[in-house]
Parts: sequence; C-alpha cells; structure tokens
Amino acid sequence: MSNIKFSGLKGQALVIEDKDIPSKKEFQDVIPEHYFKCNTKTSLRYLFQSALIQSLVFAIGLSIPYAPLMIPIWIIYALLSGTTAMGFWVIAHECGHGAFSKNKTLETITGYLLHSLLLVPYFSWQRSHSVHHRFTNNITNGETHVPLVIRGNGVTEKVGGERELHFSNSLGKKNYGILQLVLHLLFGWPAYLLTGSTGGIKYGTSNHFWPIKPFSKALWPSIWPKKVWLSDIGVGLTLLAIFYLVLKYGLFPVITLYFGPLLVVNSWLVVYTWLHHTDSDVPHLSNTEFSFMRGAFLSIDRPYGRVLNFLHHNIGSSHVVHHVCPTIPHYHAKKATVLIKKAFKKAYLFNPDPIHKALWNIACNCIAVKSEIKKGRYVWQSSYKKGD
Repeated sequence: MSNIKFSGLKGQALVIEDKDIPSKKEFQDVIPEHYFKCNTKTSLRYLFQSALIQSLVFAIGLSIPYAPLMIPIWIIYALLSGTTAMGFWVIAHECGHGAFSKNKTLETITGYLLHSLLLVPYFSWQRSHSVHHRFTNNITNGETHVPLVIRGNGVTEKVGGERELHFSNSLGKKNYGILQLVLHLLFGWPAYLLTGSTGGIKYGTSNHFWPIKPFSKALWPSIWPKKVWLSDIGVGLTLLAIFYLVLKYGLFPVITLYFGPLLVVNSWLVVYTWLHHTDSDVPHLSNTEFSFMRGAFLSIDRPYGRVLNFLHHNIGSSHVVHHVCPTIPHYHAKKATVLIKKAFKKAYLFNPDPIHKALWNIACNCIAVKSEIKKGRYVWQSSYKKGD
C-alpha cells in the first residue's frame, strides 16, 4: 500500500470489513418507509424548477449579440447554461430508475424526451446503467470507470496498467493529470456511448446506438437491441430538429445556445460519475469478494455545495443511498443520507476534499490498479516498478 496516495478519505475505504457492511434489510430498517416512495407531483415540481431556471438562462442567451468580441461572454454563457441544464439529466436519470412517478407511462415519456434532447439514447443508457449499479466497483463485471490492471490475466481483467503507469511517468504527473482531465471531460461521455470506453472487459466494444456487429452484443441481451433502436429514434429526431434550426437561424446560434452548453452538461456528467466511483484509496473488488452491498458502499459522496446540489438535485451528495436503492427519489435521498451516515459510520464514504482538488487527485494518481490476491481487491498505484 506504499504506492497509494491517500485522499481526504485517509484510507477509510481500505480498512472496511465485511462485518461493517449492512445487509439490504439493515439498510432499509434505518430509513422510514415513505422515503422509498416517489410522488408524481413532487417530481414534476422539480422538473418545473429546472425548466423555469433554464428558461431564464436561455432568455439571457437570446440577449447576447453574435459578435467576435462576445466570444468570452458566450463561453461564460455555455458554462452557466450547461450547469443549469444538468438538472434535466438528473431528472431523466431518476426516470430511468423508476424514481420519478408511479405512472410508468409518464415516467418513460419524461425520461425519453429529456435524454433525447440531450442526445442521450435513453433505453440504451438505462440498460448499461443498470449493469453499472449491479456490479459497482467489480473489476470483472463492472460497467464504466473500470480501471486498467497491473499484470492482469487478460481474461477477466483489463490489462495494460504497466504501460499506462510508464506513460504517466514519462509524461510527468502534472502533464498526465491535465491530459486525463481533457480526455475525460471533453471526450469521455461520447467515447463511452460510441465504444464503451472505461467499460468492463466482459462487455467488449459496445455501442449505445448500434447493438449488433461489428460492435459487441454482450451488453444487449433479450429485447434490449429493439430498445436501442427505439432510443435512436429520439436522438435522430433531435438531430433533425437541430439541422432545421441551423438552416433557419444559422450555425453560430445553434452552437452557442445548444452545443456549447451540451458540452458542459456532458462534462458535469463525467465529473459526477468519475468522482462517485473513483478515489485513490477506494479499491475495486474481485468476484470472490464482491457483493452488491459492498460494491454500493464503495460509492463516494462529496461536498458539491448548496448551489450545485440545488441545481442538480443532490446527485453528488447522496449517491451512496442511490446506489443501494436507486428507486429512492432525490428529494428523499438527502434525508436518507443523514440516517445512513449515522448508522453505518465505518462503511459510509464521504470525501471532504473540494471538488477541484478531488478531480486533480484522481486525474494524476488513479492510473492503474494492482491485485492484492489475499484480500480479493485491487488498489490504485501512483507508481510502479518491476518486481512490485
């Protein structure tokens, strides 16, 4: 463990034992029963909240002149608009988990429309995201942010950790961190949708728009290929609408009012998922040591602050609860988090590091993992020498 660079967790995740992890029943007993139930009116109120905020921001965008001198202002606008629009992504995410409404038709239509407008294939994401939940931090079956392994066996693990560590050493820690931030925040989400980048080795090179050859079919069993095609219709119609708007109003307004903010939404999505499931002293687990509850309790809550928690419906500060029971709506997850933090102090992970500091830490130090066979886990290494 000498090569691990501890974060604000101070090694807490590495000393958690099986006895510290609650059972699903113990978890449920701590939380009031009504927290597990969603309310359609309440969910619609939060949707209206995001829509109202986004409308105000969009109105600001319409007042900004299209002139070269205003490019810095348009960049600021993209950051603002993309940050507020992330609220729609979170609500669609709730729909995909069944946490929005008991009216499943309303829930599906809402999630499908919101995600399609953000160029996300709704049903495709719903499937891959459910796999991610089922196998959180499983080195073999995990989906998204599955690390490279040092001296892996190449069958059930993603090999290449030695090469990546050598590359980071040759580039220098600072330059490597900058490169990882650029690759993840700008290209991470489309790379995942198109090639399954950071996904588990079990699922091969997947594509969220094309569930058949030449891409892997492993992620799309049974009826899911049909659902992938249905997802494509929503994204396709959105692209047609964008093309129409370009023809009518020109390319620059569409870039500034839509694609700029969309890049920021995608970056926020990567920030949240990356920081939820990656930390320099949070391990990944082998199949022999993995259980659903243990994987879920390796999720990490972080301090995003009141403004971002308000705009993004607490997605980053109540994620442990969400991973154990994703049908708990966000407006109950915040209160449930307080309860599990008290009840399961050893198991619950909260990293107090500021978000920018946490991002920099994982970009520089979460490079590859090494197997600790006796403990059935894989831990991050910030450096590597032959013979380690």
